[in-house]
Amino acid sequence: MKEKSTLSRRVFVKKSAGAAALLAMPEIIPSNVFGANDKVRVAVLGVNGRGTTHIEGYMNLPDVEVACLCDPDLVVLGKRAAEFEKKYGKKIMQQQDLRKVYEDKSIDAVSIATPNHWHALATIWACQAGKDVYVEKPGSHNVFEGRKMVEAASKYDRIVQHGVQLRSSVAVQEAVKHLRDGLIGNVYMARGLCYRWRDDIGDKGTEPVPEGLDYDLWTGPAAKQPFSRNIVHYNWHWTWNYGNGDVGNQGVHETDLCMWGLNVGLPEQITAAGGKFLFNDAKITPEVLSSTYYYPKEKKIIEFEVRPWITNDEKGVTVGNIFYGSEGYMVINGYDTYQTFLGRDYKPGPSRKEGGDHFLNFIQAVRAHDKSLLNAPVETAHLSSALAHLGNIAYRTGRTLKFDPATEKFIGDDEANALLTRPPRPPYVVPEKV
Repeated sequence: MKEKSTLSRRVFVKKSAGAAALLAMPEIIPSNVFGANDKVRVAVLGVNGRGTTHIEGYMNLPDVEVACLCDPDLVVLGKRAAEFEKKYGKKIMQQQDLRKVYEDKSIDAVSIATPNHWHALATIWACQAGKDVYVEKPGSHNVFEGRKMVEAASKYDRIVQHGVQLRSSVAVQEAVKHLRDGLIGNVYMARGLCYRWRDDIGDKGTEPVPEGLDYDLWTGPAAKQPFSRNIVHYNWHWTWNYGNGDVGNQGVHETDLCMWGLNVGLPEQITAAGGKFLFNDAKITPEVLSSTYYYPKEKKIIEFEVRPWITNDEKGVTVGNIFYGSEGYMVINGYDTYQTFLGRDYKPGPSRKEGGDHFLNFIQAVRAHDKSLLNAPVETAHLSSALAHLGNIAYRTGRTLKFDPATEKFIGDDEANALLTRPPRPPYVVPEKV
């Protein structure tokens, strides 16, 4: 085997007890697993929506091959396979059941773009099968399952990347370094903004399961309920059974950056309020949600806002983050742009617009079998997703909650603790011991 060339690694992130450290250093990538001409063979799981971006992302990389598409809906699967053949000039393997993918020894890695309720179990099963994993945000559907993902990646020594692509943005990496280096002084507060257009979805009622869909498999580890187009294929986001509302959808990009920028883990106090104010439709999760996460020991605070309709931007931002410090503030717009404003006169400071390739970062780590190369390792998936889950639990219980980050349990609150997990549905069970 030949040695791989030197690659530039802009960010090396390690999480320990929720703390993030940002470093920059060169790295030699040895080909200790793959030969110089070997392709990394990836299966994409879930191809109705975000999975199409996964397919394109990997097919644009050298020495990477999308070898299999998997989806419980054969109609969706067939459509994507036809599109793949037309675009890339070759047929693609198709599987309806992800367990068949895990049995295939020729598959090196899986890229998970299923609904939220499948993310953790699909990741754990992949680790147990010896596959590396790219998993979409949120990494988990609930706090318990996120911790099990971390344990599985460690036990089976697998590479697991969380799909928060801003972690691979050159501009955002630079922005976080400025926060660490004190550009805006003592950074005490982060605001996450998630203002997206979320229209009335109506209420389509229930109906027979359509031909081609394995609805039991689609349901997986969630509680099974009658089939409805209120949930299949996209609007499952707005139900607790399958999704996590927008704070646990788009918002996980921003919860992740709030924690990364403030250099904190999980909070000790959470409060949230909101509701449905606009549409009388089948959504269950709140349209509007304001949540606050307090860190008394660190003297830091996170505020998060979800708005679904007509609203103002904040310094040009509708989806992004704002950090406040003793000497100025920083605005991060989307996934690839930051600006700073310094002093009482808000003098413009350093700014940058430059993205990155999150799929490439994952493949580099897979080839080297080196977790330290990942910009968004599994620990960040658990923590950023858990922050969203804690806000949702505070909203659902309707009270301020006290939380112990060490045990990942609420203090003296059985009702809240019950929402940290969900009842198992065999055979799709996230195990207590991975």
